[in-house]
Amino acid sequence: MTDPSPRARPLPARGRLRALMILAALAAPQAGHAQQLDLVSRDQLRVCADPNNLPFSNDRKEGFENHIAELIGQDLRVPVSYVWFPQIVGFVRNTLRARRCDVVMGTASGDPNMETTNPYYNTGYMMVSRQGDGITATSVGDPQLADKKIGLIAATPPTDLLVRHHMMGQVTSYALVVDTRFDAPGRQMLQDLVDRKIDVGLIWGPIAGFYITHDHLPLQAAWLASEPDGPRLAFHISMGVRSGEGEWRRRLNQAIHTR
Repeated sequence: MTDPSPRARPLPARGRLRALMILAALAAPQAGHAQQLDLVSRDQLRVCADPNNLPFSNDRKEGFENHIAELIGQDLRVPVSYVWFPQIVGFVRNTLRARRCDVVMGTASGDPNMETTNPYYNTGYMMVSRQGDGITATSVGDPQLADKKIGLIAATPPTDLLVRHHMMGQVTSYALVVDTRFDAPGRQMLQDLVDRKIDVGLIWGPIAGFYITHDHLPLQAAWLASEPDGPRLAFHISMGVRSGEGEWRRRLNQAIHTR
């Protein structure tokens, strides 16, 4: 009788043990993934959000991210609930990673602190000036800005442009990370612009648009132009979820696509 083929030949005991170990290793990530999925609420859309951060969110659910969350909840056929926490250092750690809630609205696509969904809008930085001042500049290097006092949120991308053009000596800086229950640096910058404490403000687009409209400010805004090899000024905005929750992210992507 001829020897059995290699495929039919039984494995020796050591070979069988090794094969079982490989199968167990392959199965382990799937089991962990299933456990993570079980921790995502199935009966409500639990949103991690700042309670006082208009135009994005507040605890009266007046922000545009609150309204978008309601649309997503409708598509998932579950009610929306919130875990409120100021968007300061530790926001993700104390909300999403603590598993108190399951999605962060309005995070930049590719945020290293979370996995992100497909983007659902994009925006960027704007240059804001007073109506009637005749400032038509859209780039930091425009000669119109050579002697102007410039408002800047610290450590945001426009900072690199001002450094490149040796204009930091003209800058009034506003804090980037604050407790939004007590401070609103974007709003303060725009009010300082109205009060002529500064001449131009470089600010995140949604904040500029909201406060100019909401507070009826006599200001104008234009998209800040990028420069070759300069910092990125426009961003895709997504929802953030915990790492490893692929099925949950897929459900959110489906709802985003529907809307």
